[in-house]
Amino acid sequence: MALLVPEIMLNDGTSIPQLGLGTYRLDDDIAYRVASEALELGYRHIDTATIYKNERGIGKAIRESGIPRDDLYITTKLWNGDQPHARDAISSSLDRLGLEHVDLYLIHWPAPERGTYVQAWHSLHELRDAGLTTSIGVSNFLTEHLDVLAGVADTVPVLNQVELHPLLQQKELRGEHVARGIATESWGPLGHGSVDLAVEAPILGIIAAAHDKSVAQVVLRWHVQEGLIVFPKTSHKERLIENLSIFDFELSDTEMDGIRGLDRDHRVGTHPLDGNWD
Repeated sequence: MALLVPEIMLNDGTSIPQLGLGTYRLDDDIAYRVASEALELGYRHIDTATIYKNERGIGKAIRESGIPRDDLYITTKLWNGDQPHARDAISSSLDRLGLEHVDLYLIHWPAPERGTYVQAWHSLHELRDAGLTTSIGVSNFLTEHLDVLAGVADTVPVLNQVELHPLLQQKELRGEHVARGIATESWGPLGHGSVDLAVEAPILGIIAAAHDKSVAQVVLRWHVQEGLIVFPKTSHKERLIENLSIFDFELSDTEMDGIRGLDRDHRVGTHPLDGNWD
């Protein structure tokens, strides 16, 4: 049964569920199992990417779920080495997913040393116009990369998917997003598995106890109340259930401010200027 997950309106008039399922580092078999469980529990938004190598498993889960395509929101991403060949790349992704279109197609990294993300952005317009993706956006772009896109095209990305968690809140970049009408989507919302937020930020445990929730639920609720789109990744069914159970409580203004005060500009993942892999 689908749950009443809030949606965020995007600048192209479409909307995206504010909570979804992340699938980074889940192989095909695990992604199939987890996506199947998630869809059964009520998830309708799934985030994947070519480089994750699990689009076939996710596609199988979608087909077997029996859920109408219009009820699902599927995101995949264009890998660095495929930037000059976006049409071939999305066609391959759609074949693996077993879909005629995705809801959102993102440039995964600007990969500035490769010098092809502007070409890729133009190509994404063509893919959207061809009906292969409904919306187009970017991931891991800095303000300087958004400025370049603004100088070569009128279309603004619907969102920018970036590393974002209480220790790296990206406040300046998010301000740029608001000014440009770009939604912010958080990857690594719980610290990307490399940071124990309960240890690094004891206030989270205090807030969690006050609401009879876990630290993860409090952090995800913070993302939601900040107006961010979030897609935590897990391979455990109990975590899928836990991550969905964040819409029956609300953080106070004082609690929100307490979490905002944790920002240390502490990046766990790769800096966008360094993501130039093949």
